[in-house]
Order: sequence, then C-alpha cells, then structure tokens
Amino acid sequence: MKSIGSANPFSFGALALDESFADREAELAELASDIRNGQDVVIFAPRRCGKSSLVWRVVRILSAERVLVAQVDLMTTPTKESLAAALAKSIFEEIASPLERAREKALAPFRGLQVQPAVNVNPEDGSFSFSFGVGQKQAEIDATLERLLELPAELGSARSRSTALVMDEFQEIVAIDPSLPKLLRAVFQRQPEVAHVYLGSKHHIMERIFNDANEPFWRSAKRMELGVIEPEAFRPFITAGFRDQGRKIGEDVVSRILAMTGGHPYATQEICYFLWDETPARGTADTERFENALDKLLRSEHSHFSDLWDRARRNQRLLLTALAEEAGRPLTEDYRVRHNLPGASPMQNAVEGLVEQEIVAKEGGFVRICEPFYDEWIRRNA
Repeated sequence: MKSIGSANPFSFGALALDESFADREAELAELASDIRNGQDVVIFAPRRCGKSSLVWRVVRILSAERVLVAQVDLMTTPTKESLAAALAKSIFEEIASPLERAREKALAPFRGLQVQPAVNVNPEDGSFSFSFGVGQKQAEIDATLERLLELPAELGSARSRSTALVMDEFQEIVAIDPSLPKLLRAVFQRQPEVAHVYLGSKHHIMERIFNDANEPFWRSAKRMELGVIEPEAFRPFITAGFRDQGRKIGEDVVSRILAMTGGHPYATQEICYFLWDETPARGTADTERFENALDKLLRSEHSHFSDLWDRARRNQRLLLTALAEEAGRPLTEDYRVRHNLPGASPMQNAVEGLVEQEIVAKEGGFVRICEPFYDEWIRRNA
C-alpha cells in the first residue's frame, strides 16, 4: 500500500509545474532573455512537447523581475468579440492592475475603446470580466482590437516596465478572421520594445503563417525549435521522482522507458505516472510493474487511439501498421515491398494526411509515428 499523503511526482495532460517540470534549462534561459530584450519569438514543437509549460515557467521567472506579461489563449476566443474580451481581461489583470493599485485607475485605459465593453465583477472573488456585445460594425470591433493591442506597449512604457504578450494556439487567428494577421502585424511591428510570443499546436498552419512570404508574419519572429528532451537528461529526473517518494526504480526500467519515449516530455511523464502508481511505498519499479503500468496506460488511451484509427482511411491504416513495426521511408519501393504497401502515390497521400493531423512526423523522407504510445497500441490491437 502507498503511504498516506504520498503524491505522484509525475504529471501529464495539464501544465508541468514546479517539481513536475523537467530539464529545459537552456530553453528557459534563452526564452527569458528574448522576452527581456523585446524579441518576438514563435515556438515550434511537436504536439505535447511542453510549449505551454515552458512559457508558464518563463513567465514565473520574469514576473519576479517585474516584467509585465499578458497571456491569451486563442482556442477560447472563436470570435473577434471574444478575442477582444480576453485581451481586455488579460491586459487589465496582468499589466494595468500591477501598475495601478486603484482599480478605477486600472480601468481607465479601457474607457477610450471605440466599442465599450461591459465590465462585470465576480461577487465571490472580486475579479473583473469583460464582454463585447455582438452586432457591432466590423470596422468598430477592428478598431477596438487595434487599440487593445496597443495598450501593453503604452502602459509599460509609461512606467518604464518591460512588457510581453503571449498568444497561445496562435494558429486560430486565421479561423477567427483571415484578415486578423494583417491587423495584428501592423500593430506589433510598431512595438519593438514589446516581446510577442506565439505558440500553436497545429504545426502546418504555424509554418504557413510564419514561413510563407505572402503572409504578414513572414520572418517576423525568432524561431525557437522545441524538440524532445535528451533522454539521458530525463534519467536523473525519473530516478529522483521515485527516490524522493520512498520508491526505487531499476536502471534497466529507466532505460526501457527512455527507449520507448525517446525523451518525449508528455509520454515520459505519462508512463512514469502509471509506473509510480503501480509501485508500492518502499517498493521497486521493476520490469513486471512496468508491463502492468504500460497495460493500464494503453487502456486509459484506448478510446483516443480507437478514434484515431476509426478516422484513418484504408491506406493510412496500412501505413500506420507498417510504421508501428518499422519507422522508415514508405515512399521507397524496398519499404513498400517489405510491408506489402500500395504504390508511391497512395502512400504519399497517406503520409500527407497523417502529417497534417500530426499523427506521424516526416523528416526528409523518413516517417515515424509521433503520437505517444500509438505505435504500441497498433501493434497490440490493429
């Protein structure tokens, strides 16, 4: 039985905070320096590789240095009105309020907006929320958004404070309104003192926004590549997670974990979470417990993986089955013959479709399944 009060030191799904955050020291230092210098940064990374956790950690560091950082998640703002409301709330809470102790003074900058928001106070905690009614003329809401985007630079400059704006799920800007990238870029290029940080989970759309010469954001931000964590850098983190909670883990099991995950942050934390839970207090995480943990992990992911499989077309399933056995170059005749796959053209279409869904990754002509543990599930179930 586990000791009362023991807490699993591994975390997946939500942000990896504090003790759950592994490595990334070089990336932390680099991104913090970029933001201090007012450098715009776009973070490219495979899915669930810890983009948001990295930024959260950097914001914590910079906040202690009195840097003002507003954050907006565009996944929660499907319209321009909701985007304006989220911007207003974040700017008020994270920039205006730290600069003005009196809430009336902190609200003053928002009274000059062309479209006036409704400001509501939560009676339980005193927090403010903003809302913009629908039915506004597009030119008016655009002018309101433009003014909101100007506020971080103005408010920070007035008090000689460094400011930054973090926009998560930035690829959604195109879905909200295809004209918004042009509006945002027009404002941001006048703010060299403000660091703008862009994150997105749909790699192919982010690539188009920042790497297409016809797009307003073309080459407008420093590119930061966030890959997997070097497996050996994860080893002491895993060992300490068990040791500090009165458990042990065999070095052979750590090696097996890292061989399976390749240092993918989400996947490594996920299997370690299940393995720690499988290991009793003062016990050792051995091979048998690892197998039990992997079985439980795959059962917990079964619905998700089944959905991915059901949505895949026939040629995509054939390709996934082959890749689960052997990552490689499915457009070559040798690979296709070895795995009894259709011709190069159908395989090309299958690869492109799975890359767009970010189920597989393609580097040069080499293709591999990048969805954590999906290859293991396919081998067992498909």
